[in-house]
Amino acid sequence: MNEDSGVGGHTSGLGATQRTDRWWIEPLWTALGFLAFVVYSNWAAFQGEHFWIGEQGVGGYLSPFYSPVLFYPDGAAESLHAHAWLGEWPTWLKSIWPPFMPQSPAWLILAGPMSFRATCYYYRKFYYRSLFLAPPGCAVGPAKQKKYRGETALLLFQNLHRYTWYIAVCFIAILSWDAFVSFWEGGVVGGNFGVGVGSIVLTINPILLGMYTFGCHSCRHLVAGKLNCFSCGLVPKARHSLWQKVTNLNENHMFWAWVSMVWVGLTDVYVRLVSMGVINDLNTW
Repeated sequence: MNEDSGVGGHTSGLGATQRTDRWWIEPLWTALGFLAFVVYSNWAAFQGEHFWIGEQGVGGYLSPFYSPVLFYPDGAAESLHAHAWLGEWPTWLKSIWPPFMPQSPAWLILAGPMSFRATCYYYRKFYYRSLFLAPPGCAVGPAKQKKYRGETALLLFQNLHRYTWYIAVCFIAILSWDAFVSFWEGGVVGGNFGVGVGSIVLTINPILLGMYTFGCHSCRHLVAGKLNCFSCGLVPKARHSLWQKVTNLNENHMFWAWVSMVWVGLTDVYVRLVSMGVINDLNTW
C-alpha cells in the first residue's frame, strides 16, 4: 500500500484523491445554491412586508415564506387581518421580541419546513459533503480524519426526520389552501372567481413540494414498511402499489428537492415584486 494511503486505501488529506474526474463541481454548486437560498429566505423573512396581496376578506396572494400567518403585525393591511390565524400580534410576544427584528410572521413558521429539509437524507448527503467536507466526495480525503460515530451525539436530532415529515405534509395542506383561495378575489364565499399568474405560481408550489415530500424515505416506510408479503390480500397489494409510486418519486428525490426549493423562493419573489408594484399580475378579474 502507498504510504500516503489513508483509511480504506484512499489518499489521505483534504481533497486528496486518485479520481481524475471533476468531482468538486457537484459539492461546489450545491453549496452555493443552498447558501443562496438560505441568504434570500432569511432576508425575505427579515423584511416583514411585501408578502401579501389581497382585498378585504380571505383571498389574494400570500408568500409561502409567511404562510400560515399566525399573527398580523402592527401596520399590516386590513385585508391581511382575516388571513391571520390568531389575530393581532400579542402584547406578550411584543415584549420578548428582539427590537432589531421587525414583527415578521415568517420567523414564527420557517422552522417547520426547514426542520424537514435539514434532516432529509438527500440534504444530509449534500451538506455533509459541501459544507462540512466530511468527505467532500466519494474516495476524496475529508477535512479531518476521525472515527465514524454515525448520527449520534450532536447529530442525534437527524432521527427526528420521520416526525418532521408530518409537519411538511401539514404545510403542503396549508399552501394548497392558499393556492385555492388565490383564485377568488374578495374571498371564497361571495368572491369573484378568476385566474391570475400569481394563482398559477401559488398552485405549482404545493404540487412540487408534494412531489418532494411524498417521495421521502419516511413516506416509503409509512405506506409499506414491515410488510413481509406484498400479495397476501387486497390491503398489502394496495400498499405495495402505493409504495411503487412513492419509490418512483424517491428515485428522483434530488431533482424534486431542488426544483421545489427553488420554486418556493421564486414564488416569494413574484408576490414581493407584484406587491411592490415592480410588475403587474395578469389575471381575469
